[in-house]
Amino acid sequence: MGFARTCSVALVGVEGVVVEVQADLEPGVAAFTLVGLPDKSLTESKDRVRAAVVNSGGEWPQKKLTVGLSPASVPKGGSGFDLAVACAVLGAAERIDPRTLTDIVMIGELGLDGRVRPVRGVLPAVLAAADAGYEQVVVPECTAAEAALVPGVSVLGVRSLRQLIAVLTDEPVPEEEPDEPGRPDPMLAGLCVPGTGVGTGLSGGLEDALALDLADVVGQASARTAVEVAATGGHHLFLQGPPGAGKTMLAERLPAILPRLTREESLEVTAVHSVAGILPPGKPLVDTAPYCAPHHSATMQSLVGGGKGIARPGAVSLAHRGVLFLDEAPEFSSQTLDSLRQPLESGHVVIARSAGVVRLPAKFLMVLAANPCPCGRHTLLGDGCECPASVVRRYQARLSGPLLDRVDLKVEVEPVTRSELAGYGTRGDSTQTVADRVRVARERSAARLAGTGWRTNSEVPGHALRTRWPADPGALDAAELDLERGFLTARGLDRVLRVAWTVADLAGRDRPAAQDVALALQLRTGVSRGVPMAIGTLT
Repeated sequence: MGFARTCSVALVGVEGVVVEVQADLEPGVAAFTLVGLPDKSLTESKDRVRAAVVNSGGEWPQKKLTVGLSPASVPKGGSGFDLAVACAVLGAAERIDPRTLTDIVMIGELGLDGRVRPVRGVLPAVLAAADAGYEQVVVPECTAAEAALVPGVSVLGVRSLRQLIAVLTDEPVPEEEPDEPGRPDPMLAGLCVPGTGVGTGLSGGLEDALALDLADVVGQASARTAVEVAATGGHHLFLQGPPGAGKTMLAERLPAILPRLTREESLEVTAVHSVAGILPPGKPLVDTAPYCAPHHSATMQSLVGGGKGIARPGAVSLAHRGVLFLDEAPEFSSQTLDSLRQPLESGHVVIARSAGVVRLPAKFLMVLAANPCPCGRHTLLGDGCECPASVVRRYQARLSGPLLDRVDLKVEVEPVTRSELAGYGTRGDSTQTVADRVRVARERSAARLAGTGWRTNSEVPGHALRTRWPADPGALDAAELDLERGFLTARGLDRVLRVAWTVADLAGRDRPAAQDVALALQLRTGVSRGVPMAIGTLT
């Protein structure tokens, strides 16, 4: 009887569980049994592993073979267990010393010819292995850079099973034939799942964002100020105005003025994108804020996550630490929009399915864009709108009050005038200029919030703002009066105070003054408070 064991990782959402892969050989009729709650793709690994071992020069044991995946109560799926199963079988057959396999975590799919193909979720899998105390991992060669992002772990990237066998048995490592230059690499197909990134409206990296300059937006001084405040404090933004006024242009330029992600944030975002299968080849680490703009026909499952079996990340998770832009927001279904209310408050999504409960990160900056009515001309001069009043009310009511109450900034985007479009007015600040102001203001707020666990003003609870960091005496009088009149909810008052702190950080003040609160009220309610909609005039 032969026995060997090694380890792999099962992904549950964006978290990993280390699984012990055990192989047992007994005398009897040749058979291959796989136990431990495998799904269809994992059950098919029996044929893939057998063919890969034989085509790699190994001998398949003609005995009764049982492969167990422990813990057996955790559902397991995907083809990432192939490499561990093959090595466990070869260890039980004494082709490999079983003692060398015990403390190694193996992740990878096997082709029938023995090549090791990449799989989704390598980064969260290696993070789970490191948390469990493992120091050696084996991954496909093209994902070795992604696995190497985890500190304290020795990563071995292999191109084929025969190479791994040679390394584990101290034999000369064979050279694999390189791919012909100019031909697409079929090994990269496992990294990008068709339909995931395109279907969720995920954009490119920082290069694409920098190509869109904020100075290209004509006019819209109020909306530009709101975008700058949103980027500084992480506040949600609602842009309402006629078609062609620049709402989408402003949203597309928002990621470029956000600060670059920290190392911890980059690992969080990369782990989500790796699980979703949208991590671009050749770029193992996502270090810029993602931008996700799903179509208004998106379902609730595509927005918040879900699917058959273990839930997969949705658009809110793909926009984690970045921007989620919902263009034509009233065209989304009401149920889909209201599903955003919980992640907007908590920063994560908990999805319960029969296969298990998954917790996905979803801390994003939401930008809503909407027309004032179905035809879009309701607020234009000249009264060109032909929509009945009942239709306008019904259209605007598609955005529920509880959802809009979680939005800190509401701005009316005015139509662009002829003089502005002709370039007679002054050109607005560029993306780089605004990004520098945002970075300085973020550093000011980070110094104030050091040691608290909060990173931006939008995360600080209202009680902490009122007790630990009070505003100037009398600065909140106007906001408290609006609360008494019913114009603001208690949540709305807290959000006004958070925005006021962001405005004070941009203006370089130690705490909010009355004019900062007035601008925050103006940004939230859309009612003029007698202060200019420009940060520079408040300093």
